Amino acid sequence: MVYRKVTIKDNNGDDYVVADLEAFLKHLLDYHFSGTSLHEEKGHYFTVNDAFRNMIESLLKE
Repeated sequence: MVYRKVTIKDNNGDDYVVADLEAFLKHLLDYHFSGTSLHEEKGHYFTVNDAFRNMIESLLKE
């Protein structure tokens, strides 16, 4: 299995390396599927909303 690794910015503008983009998106769709919520991962915080979900989905399509 090939894992897609990308770097995104957290809420503070710090870089965060997503080691498995597909698993990250699956988590977002399972637990942050609608509205706006806060996702914490390894000390990094992300505001999850439609724009963020769309950005992650578009990164996966690249």
